[in-house]
Amino acid sequence: MSKELEQKSAALEEALAKQLNEIKKGSEDWVKVGAIVGVGALVVYGLSRLSSKKEEKTTDKALVVLEREGLLNPDIRERLTQTKPSSLWTGLAQKVLFLGLALAKDKLYEQFFAESAKPEENKDL
Repeated sequence: MSKELEQKSAALEEALAKQLNEIKKGSEDWVKVGAIVGVGALVVYGLSRLSSKKEEKTTDKALVVLEREGLLNPDIRERLTQTKPSSLWTGLAQKVLFLGLALAKDKLYEQFFAESAKPEENKDL
């Protein structure tokens, strides 16, 4: 009986070792995917920081030129330095508007061509 138990325990240990090896192989793939996503996020973050720095520099240059010319007042300074809020609704509203225009255009085309096709059918009769 003890031999049977030893054989079962050895078989269970082998099965456990195989399962651990499979988990390690599967986790290697997830680690690779995670690393790719992380590197991509860092690249996008770096590019966005670079582009924002360029915008700040052009704004700073414009402020210096306006100040030198004597045209800079507090209202203009506020407008140039104020951050523009972005909203999900703005882009969504534009997309819905263009979708509505496209659907309306399709309906108008259907009506236009349907009306022009009907008189031709009547002429044949």
